[in-house]
Amino acid sequence: MGLFEVLLLSVGLAMDAFAVSICKGLAAGKVTKKEYILCGVWFGSFQAIMPLIGYLVGSRFEKLISVIAPWVAFILLSMIGVNMIKEALEPDEEVSPGFDIKTMFMMAVATSIDALAVGITFVAVPVRIFDSGKLLNVAFAVVVIGVITCIISMTGVKIGSVFGNRYKAGSEIMGGTILLFIGFRALITHFDSANTLSDSETIFGMLIPLVGTLLGSLVIYAKKIKLSNDMRAVLIGFSSGIMLSVAVWGMIEPAVSGLSKDDHNGIVAVTISFCLGVILQILLDKSVPHTHVYTDITEGPESKLNPEIMAILKEVVHHVPEGVALGSIYAANFMKTEWISSSVALVLSFAIALQNIPEALYVSLWLKETGTRTGKAFLMGVVSGAPIPLLGIITVVLVVFIPGLLPYIMSLSGGALIYATIEEIPQIALKKDNDRGALAFCVGFAVIMLMIFI
Repeated sequence: MGLFEVLLLSVGLAMDAFAVSICKGLAAGKVTKKEYILCGVWFGSFQAIMPLIGYLVGSRFEKLISVIAPWVAFILLSMIGVNMIKEALEPDEEVSPGFDIKTMFMMAVATSIDALAVGITFVAVPVRIFDSGKLLNVAFAVVVIGVITCIISMTGVKIGSVFGNRYKAGSEIMGGTILLFIGFRALITHFDSANTLSDSETIFGMLIPLVGTLLGSLVIYAKKIKLSNDMRAVLIGFSSGIMLSVAVWGMIEPAVSGLSKDDHNGIVAVTISFCLGVILQILLDKSVPHTHVYTDITEGPESKLNPEIMAILKEVVHHVPEGVALGSIYAANFMKTEWISSSVALVLSFAIALQNIPEALYVSLWLKETGTRTGKAFLMGVVSGAPIPLLGIITVVLVVFIPGLLPYIMSLSGGALIYATIEEIPQIALKKDNDRGALAFCVGFAVIMLMIFI
């Protein structure tokens, strides 16, 4: 391993620290020069120390490290992430920037513990930068890793503070969500023995729907934006048509096509899975308190949660089947399933992203109209789309472990999608003789059907 490889490795190892540093800047808002340096030193030092420890202990503890490391990262980052979100949702409380020793130590360990395994690889793949002893080469490599991580982490804090200073509460929610995602990713990757998540196409596809959520939320920054009843009906109709088309042509039809024509038991099982998906979505709908924006409809058990959270929970309920659907189709693509073309996964990712645009716009715009600050409304709209990639990754790993589940998970998600879609359709008829929403529904359905089969 030469200098160039060490530099690339350093940047790769610094990415988790970079993401967490952005979160620190988001949560803190205004950050002093001392805190920039402090954050960089913490992350850089631990990112250098961990691979050195890994090299010194060698391969004797390789199995133990590989088992413990992802759990430690998951637990620590989840604890910090949940606490950030909790503090953001508590009104009128001053939130500490969190650069104390305890917080920084936990974050530094969580983001660097995987680097222990990198140190072990230095035993199998020696570092050769100087014509001298192995230990000196390894020492130089870990110093490079530490310095690069320090610089990247300081940059991350600066980037986060620019946004966090303006949009503090919403920034904390975003930061906490990022930490939860990083921690969960570490754990899922540990269980992913098939290395599914190393497939860049899968990860890229999982993130496409979040782009739609981001674009929809960004629209609230436009001056004097206000949706008329007719426009809302059109957008709801269009997004509902997309979801129904995804459910029918992207989930249910391929699930049935994957069975042989004489497999009557399989078709019965697919039908049962479809019905089970509907039932599960109903149970989710009834058990999670949530509010439909621009209506007086509140569902689920009684709750003292504030209206902002109730609106976000509605999107979470709606996005659950989308995440499962996306994960199942990418699992089929990863396994090179013959009855699903390679382009369908990408098409469905863009289809879900397309319908996420109006959904995120509704949430962010409604929050802004009810008095939420623009920055917080934007970030909460973006966060509402987080369940999609998270559930997508879980579904991919599950299907790769048990390939026989694929057609049944697809039909299950199809049933859940259809129920969630039909539930939204009455909002199209916002006033008498309004056919625009119904027409937009047909357009959305036809567009996605064309994209899948063209």
